[in-house]
Amino acid sequence: MRILYLGDDWVGSNAHSLADGFRQAGHDVVVIDTTRVTLPPRLSAPWVYAKIARRRAPWNVAALHAEIDRAAAEFRPDLLFVFKGVHLDQRRLLDLPARVRVHYSADDVLNPANISAEYLAHEPEWDLVVTTKRHNVAELRDRGARAVTFVRSAYDPAWHHPTARRGTRQFLVGFIGVCRPDRRADLVGLARVHGSRMLVRGPGWRRVPELRTTGAEVGGAVYGERYSEVVAGVTANLVLLNSDNRDTHTCRTFEVPAAGGLFVGERTDEHAELLQDTSECFLFSGTDELSDILDRCAAHPDKAAAVAEAGYQRIANGKHRYVDRAREIIHAIS
Repeated sequence: MRILYLGDDWVGSNAHSLADGFRQAGHDVVVIDTTRVTLPPRLSAPWVYAKIARRRAPWNVAALHAEIDRAAAEFRPDLLFVFKGVHLDQRRLLDLPARVRVHYSADDVLNPANISAEYLAHEPEWDLVVTTKRHNVAELRDRGARAVTFVRSAYDPAWHHPTARRGTRQFLVGFIGVCRPDRRADLVGLARVHGSRMLVRGPGWRRVPELRTTGAEVGGAVYGERYSEVVAGVTANLVLLNSDNRDTHTCRTFEVPAAGGLFVGERTDEHAELLQDTSECFLFSGTDELSDILDRCAAHPDKAAAVAEAGYQRIANGKHRYVDRAREIIHAIS
């Protein structure tokens, strides 16, 4: 199948990995990078326009669509696959020549941050809407979507795999992810307890003044294989969810164990379905339970390592790669 794939094509992005997944599944894939519209460079004219107008710069969108139109005319795709294209011109997308048109969102489609008025107006015209949120399925159907399918998040074995530690330092607890309001207080509290034994990496954390006096190691985002290298230096890797997306699992659910890290995550039905608590991961429902888990990891590092290995085996052998998700999506439209 010829697939014209639109998504943010930077190293480490889920869209990049899923495009490779379709190629690995045997399809002819042409990727058009949408990053210039969805994430314009900071302080660029399109970035400033988006901040002021609260929509994407129309000249920037038009330039991207001219490239998309040329690619569609030359490639003549069977499938148009759009990874979270809510800021693109929906009419132009839906008018492209293709047998099937699929829109994919890795985030909660009832969260206003993940939709646009134009997308909502055209959502029923997509042949298939793919969501990684199980709770979105009925909501999308109620909203008028023509067809909906649920697929879980995934990991990319090109980047997420056990790797040697870079350096001798070993952190007891670590978190890799974006600084969000619903995470900030808990992580600052953990840093005050664990100090230099804690690692926090991701966008925004360096701007949290409360972390500076805790002794915790704080740094920026890590992508690609560097993510796995950082995981290797942490005994207990926290998997925290985004309440704005009503998460019950996330890409980190797969990426942490796939990288060989010990999964220590919030207790949800989906987490419990994927990994066995206490033998393949550690799940918690509050700060007291998390504190107890970390104390046990500190006291029994060999047990923590054995649980991490069991979690790795479960995920690595469980068909949770992006190529597996690509096959699920193709099956849904077949």
